[in-house]
Amino acid sequence: MGFGILMFIMLLNLLHGILRRLAKDVLNKYHPDIFGITGSIGKSSTKEAIACVLGSRFKVRANYKNYNNEIGVPLTILGVNKSPGRSLFGWLSVFMKGLGLIWLKNDYPDILVLEMGADKPGDIQYLIELAPCKVGVLTYISLAHTELFKTLKRIAQEKRIIISHLKRDGFAILNFDSPLVMENANVTKAEKITYGFRDGADLQATDVNVITNPDSIVPAGLNFKVNYKGNIVPVFLSGFVSRSAIPAALAGLAGGLINGINLVEGAEALRNLLPMPGHMRPIAGIKNTLLIDDTYNSSPEPARSAIEVLAALPSKRHIAVLGDMLELGAETDASHREIGFRCAEHNLDFLITVGEASKQTATAAREAGIDENKIASFADSREAGKFLQEKLREGDIVLIKGSQGSRMERIVKEVMVEPLDAGKLLARQEDFWLNK
Repeated sequence: MGFGILMFIMLLNLLHGILRRLAKDVLNKYHPDIFGITGSIGKSSTKEAIACVLGSRFKVRANYKNYNNEIGVPLTILGVNKSPGRSLFGWLSVFMKGLGLIWLKNDYPDILVLEMGADKPGDIQYLIELAPCKVGVLTYISLAHTELFKTLKRIAQEKRIIISHLKRDGFAILNFDSPLVMENANVTKAEKITYGFRDGADLQATDVNVITNPDSIVPAGLNFKVNYKGNIVPVFLSGFVSRSAIPAALAGLAGGLINGINLVEGAEALRNLLPMPGHMRPIAGIKNTLLIDDTYNSSPEPARSAIEVLAALPSKRHIAVLGDMLELGAETDASHREIGFRCAEHNLDFLITVGEASKQTATAAREAGIDENKIASFADSREAGKFLQEKLREGDIVLIKGSQGSRMERIVKEVMVEPLDAGKLLARQEDFWLNK
């Protein structure tokens, strides 16, 4: 190992150590209630929904964007919403802010809502030792990051730490629709609150409807009813089109109930919730088309779900633009092929794939019956965006989805009506990403 690399690792470890110490001292001083959220999918949306409901009554802070790792979580605790990157003076400023929080009396949040990511074994343990939770939220367990975890069982073992470390006076909020979540529910001593669509969930969603907008191709949002102990309350989610938003909203309502916010108040608070960039967000496209922007990330389960949503929306043509699903290791080929079969099963009118792995999606779709002339594959998202621009017709609905490395947001920007709004509507619009 070279001297330069060794020095970098030493500096990085020093940075982590200082950041961790400051964050722990801040938590020990202010004692906020901590909601810890993890899962294979749905973490960010759940974080936003819980923060939205709790924020109607309490002072709440949630992770900025995807600050969910060993650096992002401490930065959130310190109230820093932008990483200094390689700036020495930036880090000195962060450290001074942390010391100020410790030495001086500050108005600190009542509740921290912390998304906790796990790219490798040990990540969740590291984060809960830093920030032990009063409430642990387990959103869903499925194939993601299998390149390092290798098996679904190991993923489950990592994710369930978010609830196994809870004390008896804590709460575990669990997705009742995820078999692996419920199989691991017995590891917690905390009180359990479940949510989902299936009978038996404590908070059950029913009667889901997409509400159309007479003045725009972009739907107005989603309506559904939530049943909790015989009490039924209607909920409206403005700007959403996907059922995948509902579990996050239910988790938000569960978080509210834990903190004395009843269903009616929680439902009212959720009217202020908006789709996150790149999370099944409907956007007006050129030629009077509808784009479903799901470009933030991708893995097999949410890809299947997104295709189902696309197929269910009324349209003259349904088009899927699918990029590679990364970090799947040995499951890569089989997972991409399965998505191709799903495209054929839902009779999609056109399929565009982006990336090497997604060629398997195109191949499987052909094998399953989609006409060769209705499939196109590209190595790069920019090429795919130009092709889509020519292919679009009025009334089309287009799903655009892929992992971060596929950079599928470039396609959305290419065909959205107002590309000048990309900065506030799309994922990865910071200079770091735009120049990459």
